[in-house]
Amino acid sequence: MENKGVAFMSYLNNRKRFLQVLLWVAILALPVHSYAQVKKRSGKAPAIPIGLDAYRRWDLLPFQRVGVRAYMRSTYDRNGGGYDASHFLFMNKEDENVTLDVKGKGILYFFRTNHWHGSPWHFMVDGTDNIVKETATAAPVNADKVFKQTEFIPNKPFPKPWAWTWATTKGADLIWTPMPFRDSMSIAYSRTFYGTGYYIYHLYANDAGISQPVKSWDASKAPDQDVTDLLNRAGTDIAPKNVKTVRGKIKLDKKEVLVSAINAANSSIRALKFTLPANKAIDLERLRIRVTWDGAKYPSVDAPLCLFFGAGTLYNRDSKAEFVKGLPINIHFNYADEKVELACYYPMPFFKSAKFELTGISPQDTQIGYEIRYEPLNTKPNLSSYFHATYRDFPKPDLGQDMAWLDTRGVEGHRDWSGSFVGTSFIFSHNANLNTLEGDPRFFFDDSQTPQAYGTGTEEWAGGGDYWGGENMTLPLAGHPCGSTKKETAVNEKDLIQSAYRFLIADLMPFGNRAVIRFEHSENVSQEHYETVTYWYGLPAPSLIKTDAIDIGQIKSEQQHAYNSPGASAVQVVNSRFEWGPDTYPKGAWGYDLSKKPGYKELMGKEIYPPHNEDGRYTRGTSEFTVKLSADNKGALLRRTLDYSYPNQTAEVYIAKAINGQAPEKIQWKKAGIWYLAGANTCVVSRPAGELSKRVYDVQTSNRRFRDDEFLIPAKLSKGLTAIRVKIKFVPNQQQLYPGRDFPEQSAWSELGYQVYSYIIPKSKYIKFNEK
Repeated sequence: MENKGVAFMSYLNNRKRFLQVLLWVAILALPVHSYAQVKKRSGKAPAIPIGLDAYRRWDLLPFQRVGVRAYMRSTYDRNGGGYDASHFLFMNKEDENVTLDVKGKGILYFFRTNHWHGSPWHFMVDGTDNIVKETATAAPVNADKVFKQTEFIPNKPFPKPWAWTWATTKGADLIWTPMPFRDSMSIAYSRTFYGTGYYIYHLYANDAGISQPVKSWDASKAPDQDVTDLLNRAGTDIAPKNVKTVRGKIKLDKKEVLVSAINAANSSIRALKFTLPANKAIDLERLRIRVTWDGAKYPSVDAPLCLFFGAGTLYNRDSKAEFVKGLPINIHFNYADEKVELACYYPMPFFKSAKFELTGISPQDTQIGYEIRYEPLNTKPNLSSYFHATYRDFPKPDLGQDMAWLDTRGVEGHRDWSGSFVGTSFIFSHNANLNTLEGDPRFFFDDSQTPQAYGTGTEEWAGGGDYWGGENMTLPLAGHPCGSTKKETAVNEKDLIQSAYRFLIADLMPFGNRAVIRFEHSENVSQEHYETVTYWYGLPAPSLIKTDAIDIGQIKSEQQHAYNSPGASAVQVVNSRFEWGPDTYPKGAWGYDLSKKPGYKELMGKEIYPPHNEDGRYTRGTSEFTVKLSADNKGALLRRTLDYSYPNQTAEVYIAKAINGQAPEKIQWKKAGIWYLAGANTCVVSRPAGELSKRVYDVQTSNRRFRDDEFLIPAKLSKGLTAIRVKIKFVPNQQQLYPGRDFPEQSAWSELGYQVYSYIIPKSKYIKFNEK
């Protein structure tokens, strides 16, 4: 009997292992985006997808990125003007001119330059110098006449569709290949002529909760084939097929029609599609798509149909089949069936109901088709977020002021929102005026006074350069799908409409309580008619809450926070500005004769952003202070307001549990990382005469000395604590502005104030949670 029992148990164990193998084979055989339907992670929250996983798990785009920060740095004009090329943080060797320098743990998700300019580029990752160039590097003079197609060298890590050069984009070199770094990342240009660039990267404080460890980028490896295959499917239906589907036809016979009302608990829309008759597409392009989640008072999507799907018009001058060949959104002209197919694959979670409507209809005897696919959602509601497409119309943008394409504060009746900014679709002119593109993107998250994202121009944001040469192009994540090369070549009024799009996937930009997406309009003097749709995910509850602040220089605040900095300077008062755009109304701008602009002559030279006073201290020693946190924090964010005239500010940050009355020698400090801010308000501008000319040294000092800068405190150092002691230990930095020339100021640690934010899991008052 014992032998038979052992044999029987062995059989069961083998059978169990066999079934486990079968299960894993089945899981691995599934499409990547369906994996969430199979594995629920034993009740645990899904890991935040990073690196290539951010593309694989694009179904998790709505997922809350607690503890992740995104930044966009660039070669923008530090004085607020529109010439955004060749501004360098500092210069080392002749072929090492630095435009980005970061310390911490993160991933560079996007890199953009104007044509081949600056190549060869140095991507310094954790101390390893990876040299990247493109085929125009060898013959850069008049390369656009020598080459018809170019590629990156080495090509293995940068194949299409991960990277595109100027021959395709009509003006820019673009790389989306993720480049992880454990400790540091810098980018330097070998040549400075027309050295324009912008870069998007994420920083992570926590090893736990992300989908894979952050390892140093290996430039010898190609991106994984499964993710390359996904990007190559741009312009096609990438969403799950074997899920619940609602489809049909609707007659546009009244001003508003209900497309579909879906009642289903904890679900996610995976595909939203419309099919229009090709001969009536232009007549229908301005219908409004309206989507309301969970019976809310206000819709979260309310936008013109064409613009929501990535184009300013459905007029297709060149009869292209792939009008918008985007990954999450596309427009396809099916000439065989005389149809225009519009599709959106951004995942759209809801927890009770979803209502889809079309409005703004001029009743007519026209029928259109629709298809909506959705599936169960296994993510808890407070770890997810709603999809939004916020439309704004700027018939005549205000002179001297950025356009706010989005400000989530108070949207849909809610003060705070947490989620991620994931893209834009916008008309920038109804009159084929491309000069208006000389306007920088400036994005502010969670009430920072300094934009965490500062770009070099509007067409650069959308993947172009030099206004795309006036031509059209469409890529998986950026494009300029419509608009004539210039006003004189337009064949009708629709052909005058110029629009562009930028979709964010891995390079999405998380926020914890507020997102403000601002754009200039040609140094804020253009008054072209803009229309914008901003795509974002948001839950009406914060994931980042302000729990304390210390005003350095104010004795009472210093005492309340037990501030101690033995070597700190006396209190200093600084009169300056933050970086918000031109300080005064310019006297001239790109192609605009402002002297003849009605009402503008009186404004010329007047201040837009006057300077103000901030007080604080600086130190070349240590500073300590105590700040409050939320007991349920999942990490924290420390934001410092500083004087940016002190260059390359570097410090080690230590955290300890705050205990009242504890002797200093008893404090158990734990290192949180290096806090580093590259550069200063002084930079080097190099605009040599020719492509191969040696760099020049035009030293420029901006009058913007105020800056907000951020540091992530790992959750393992703050978990369960309601107060922490922070120690900042200054690290001397001897970096020169360029060889033989020091920065105007000696490096020091500037402290004008600190704001402390606690990351928390959102507690929405809007949704009833079914949590145990």
